[in-house]
Amino acid sequence: MMVDNFVDYVKLTVKSGNGGRGSSHLRREKYVPKGGPDGGDGGDGGSIIVLGDSNLWTLQSFRFKKHFKAGNGGDGGGSRKSGFSGKNIFIKVPLGTIVKDTATNKTLIEINEDKEEVILLRGGKGGLGNSHFKSSTNQTPRYSQYGLPGQEVQITLELKILADVGLVGYPNVGKSTLLSVLTDAKPKIADYEFTTLKPNLGIVSISDYRSFVMADIPGIIEGASEGKGLGHYFLRHIERNSILLYIIPVDSKNVKQDFEVLKRELIRYNPELTDKEFIIAFSKSDLMDKELLDELENNLKKEFNSVPFTIFSSVSSYGINNLKEILWKKLNKNT
Repeated sequence: MMVDNFVDYVKLTVKSGNGGRGSSHLRREKYVPKGGPDGGDGGDGGSIIVLGDSNLWTLQSFRFKKHFKAGNGGDGGGSRKSGFSGKNIFIKVPLGTIVKDTATNKTLIEINEDKEEVILLRGGKGGLGNSHFKSSTNQTPRYSQYGLPGQEVQITLELKILADVGLVGYPNVGKSTLLSVLTDAKPKIADYEFTTLKPNLGIVSISDYRSFVMADIPGIIEGASEGKGLGHYFLRHIERNSILLYIIPVDSKNVKQDFEVLKRELIRYNPELTDKEFIIAFSKSDLMDKELLDELENNLKKEFNSVPFTIFSSVSSYGINNLKEILWKKLNKNT
């Protein structure tokens, strides 16, 4: 599976409905010439409601629809008839969607559960009819209330993708190639930095009907936590992955330094990522013969001590099945 046209950031304008006006009607019947006030209340305006939908994976549906407006409430009528309520508007979003006020960048809502409903903007309250204002000193009030106006705001939707395993690494270390080998996803692959400009999702299938979701997240560079390169734009996706798979090529000049820089950038972005489970996978093992691989493995055991790691090649398929099993065991160690 691959998610095409991945959209994870959109700006929308939303407006709740205006409340209807209360009625100033006076009761007039054939045998009741002075029946008094009987104006009904105005209806409440419709609200803007954000709804979580587990069947959605991206914000693609908002690419061409940017404005959402709830219905206005109806005016009240005679015989104390209330106006109709305005139609609510439901904005369906994928799980992991954050709703922010575009002007202030303040987070308003975060949707993480299927069918979770949160009222973003309430509709304006309907005005009271004149029947509410009758008193001993004013038996026939001829005034009523206007309904309250709805609210309008520009919001930004940001999606943090949900995956079991998130691939983390510098640009051009083989993350996209690995995803294409492990899943049916077909990400763009080329030999230059930032080939991946959007996250790609794929389902990794193992024997005995086992499977998990993997996400290829665009490459991180030193300074990404400060906005360099693709910066914050993609770092947010890492927060919702169950475990992280650091990808470091075997021909790296300093594998330990590469790992430390990657981990440091994640923690700078969000200190809570310190406790995130992870595995290190060294890619492109096809560049080495068996003797060099054995030497590398011995060096890595000394260099990383108790840190879990494995070696693989997406080209020769060396270590691929082992990598799948390691990831599966890591994901299910507490089940």
